[in-house]
Amino acid sequence: MNTFLLYYPFLFALLSFIFLLAKQLRSRKPTPILPPGSMGWPYLGETLQLYSQNPNVFFATRQNRYGEVFKTHILGSPCVMLSSPEAVRFVLVTQAHLFKPTYPQSKEKLIGPSALFFHQNDYHAQIRRLVQASLSLDVTRNLVPDIEAIAISLLDSWSGKVVNTFYELKKFTFDVAVLFIFGHLKNHHHKELLKENYYTLDKGYNSFPTNLPGSSYNKSVLARRRLSLIVSEIIKEREEKSLVQRDLLGSLLNFKYEKGQTLTHNQIVDNIIGVMFAAQDTTASLLTWMIKYIHDDSNTREAIQIEQKAIFESNDGGNHMLCWAQTRNMPLTSRAIKESLRMASIISFTFREAVEDVKYKGYLIPKGWKVLPLFHNIHHNPDFFVDPHKFNPSRFELGIKPNTYMPFGNGLHTCPGNEVAKLQTLIFIHHLVNKFRWEVVGSGGVHYDPFPIPQRGLPAKFWKETCTQGRTSKLASREESKLK
Repeated sequence: MNTFLLYYPFLFALLSFIFLLAKQLRSRKPTPILPPGSMGWPYLGETLQLYSQNPNVFFATRQNRYGEVFKTHILGSPCVMLSSPEAVRFVLVTQAHLFKPTYPQSKEKLIGPSALFFHQNDYHAQIRRLVQASLSLDVTRNLVPDIEAIAISLLDSWSGKVVNTFYELKKFTFDVAVLFIFGHLKNHHHKELLKENYYTLDKGYNSFPTNLPGSSYNKSVLARRRLSLIVSEIIKEREEKSLVQRDLLGSLLNFKYEKGQTLTHNQIVDNIIGVMFAAQDTTASLLTWMIKYIHDDSNTREAIQIEQKAIFESNDGGNHMLCWAQTRNMPLTSRAIKESLRMASIISFTFREAVEDVKYKGYLIPKGWKVLPLFHNIHHNPDFFVDPHKFNPSRFELGIKPNTYMPFGNGLHTCPGNEVAKLQTLIFIHHLVNKFRWEVVGSGGVHYDPFPIPQRGLPAKFWKETCTQGRTSKLASREESKLK
């Protein structure tokens, strides 16, 4: 008994200490940990695995293994991948200030560091407003006949030929981009120089960034310098003639900050080339995929033909041009565009960088790590889209779950030209299904350039319906003469 009383104070103190320690541990928040995943080989990471297969398969395999938040190491950077709607909204909308847009330096150099999609905060907001002004409803509505004339002219050049659909459509989207950026560019020499040098820049955009003379990247760098000089000549011509136009160049030239400062020449050129880049390949890719999808799905193609034929006949069998109101009344075709965007997921993911240590659902996203919201994984998740690998435009007749459909991104960096891209597609498809038949040549597959396109650019043969040949060529000639 005496021995127990002797040790009792020590036993009580020990039990009290254990109790207090346990209470403290329970109240302490768990330390965030890195997401699960593999960082691959030293220096290389998992870059070789990424480039040795379809990138969407690469991401989907790791999502199945590790979950909706996982880490990897690609393109020289540690990365966190996000494939749930909630996580993507966290990065792009609710906590967007914690993540800055980021691109490889070699790509920033070709487009220009002042392009709006490399920035955030006040500068990004101001340039975005100027871009949106050049794509406003009033401007776009008045350009419908011009876009239509460009579409008719290109389609007529395909008649009876096998063409590389994607690379041909890049001509269409380039001409439309020039229309919104420079208006009706009277100097055709300037337009040809813009096209020639932009194509050279575009060709080397995804090449290995070595500046050795004669390399694709070096040719792109030189073409970028020439583009700056060409834009300078166009600006000089406008200033000499005191021209005021409601296009993007006009918006950039006329802008003044509160204290009267204007944009620098480099800021103007960088944003013009940035809009060219954003406008051309993505819309050409959308159109290429839609042509393939409706070729492969006869039921959808016939439904679109019926819808478009009614509009065609209301325009006196194509003798009158489309009007803005008619492009707003193409519900079946619009749903097919939405489904093409979901299926192809042309913008499969986007890049952000954590500006400080960020905690998300118990995981740590370290400062400086790249963060990639995976739109494609969400668009092809059966929890959100039934039978996700089947082309089914009717799924958009009913509402879809919030934050599960993001073909143009999300948040403040959503593509400002998405409605113009849809308009171009509606106009082009209207004339394609009314006046042409086509057959895809060769087998399927996907190529990344950098956006996903059908293998070899979708080679296809196009035949013009004989009953429409005279009417459409006459209409195209009439509208082209207005452009001149």
